[in-house]
Amino acid sequence: MLLKLPPAKVEATEAAADKPVVAILTIEDDIQLFRGNRSNFADLIRTGESLGIVTYVVTIKHLKLGAPRILGFSIRPGEETWVQSWYPRPTIVYNRIPQREDERQPHVKKKLAALSRRPDIRLFNRRFFNKWSLFQWLNENKTTKSYIPETRKLTDAYVLSSLLKKHKTLYLKPVRGKAGVGIMTVSVQTEKKLPYRLQMQEEKGSRTFRCGTMRRLWDRIVKQSANLGEPYIAQQGITLAAVNNRPFDLRALVQKNGYGQWELSGIGARVAGDSSITTHVPRGGYIDDPENLLVSIFGKEQTGKMLFKVQGAAITIAKQIERSCHSRLCEMSMDLGVDTDGHVWFFEANSKPMKFDEPHIRNKSLERIFQYSQYLHRLKQSVKGGAGT
Repeated sequence: MLLKLPPAKVEATEAAADKPVVAILTIEDDIQLFRGNRSNFADLIRTGESLGIVTYVVTIKHLKLGAPRILGFSIRPGEETWVQSWYPRPTIVYNRIPQREDERQPHVKKKLAALSRRPDIRLFNRRFFNKWSLFQWLNENKTTKSYIPETRKLTDAYVLSSLLKKHKTLYLKPVRGKAGVGIMTVSVQTEKKLPYRLQMQEEKGSRTFRCGTMRRLWDRIVKQSANLGEPYIAQQGITLAAVNNRPFDLRALVQKNGYGQWELSGIGARVAGDSSITTHVPRGGYIDDPENLLVSIFGKEQTGKMLFKVQGAAITIAKQIERSCHSRLCEMSMDLGVDTDGHVWFFEANSKPMKFDEPHIRNKSLERIFQYSQYLHRLKQSVKGGAGT
């Protein structure tokens, strides 16, 4: 619910000079005034307020970079009512524009570009990641390259056939996909009359097709990918560790701390649903404890080493992604896997992480946003005072 107050009658919130002013950036909406996960926004505002940090939601439209005060939204204490008020101009802008198509709009791109050039405002997580770009970036570094399954742009049938000669299973993924939408798997079963098996993830469950020739398989893939209107990548299928014949992956949240350094905020495990291509919970997957799952397969001693290895991989990957994308990042979630031999693999990273269901990870994730914001603010203040130059 939104209670829209006349802006001229609302006093601007006071900002403490020694603390940042944090604006959660989203996009305007004709029906509900702004888009995004309201419950996440409310949690962020409450966390900021508990630390004495002015925090509010602002739309691209209302973020006037030259104005001394900004029209934003906040949650009324003890209620689920959103109130529109005037706030000080932000010193930190946390990009939570919810959809890729929103971020690609010309006026949004223009505003984000202008924000990134402002010396008085720190913008982080400027844009969504592109899957193909991620793998290109990680291939540039010898260490991170070892975590990547073989991945190629799916441009023609030759790419598909050459990869299938090396790998029994491939994952086909849209480069700008989200939550597993549009993912397909291809496997070869030479003993079958129709050897090519194509499984496609849909809104509810999945569909399977069998093809006798590479040409028929390719035609079916082209038809399916055209429905999504996105280019695809083809990726080597990894045989993940599994419990009760259900593979699982690890969902890691990596964030910058109050010293500006990357740190692991937590790891969750997602177990695949019955016959599901992915481990996404809305598609039949379920959440479990990563340590318990790994211990049941590898034993306690080996699991300790493995989790240490996963942590190191996540931080190394985050550093390389930030280095290659040439923009300031505050956080990212990533999907990692452990195969049956205990090797760690990287599958995906998301610059706009969804809420983690595990309470200990969720609480830390909220705190870290503001710890890093305070770090950036202190850094700016020290440079302004001459201490950082």
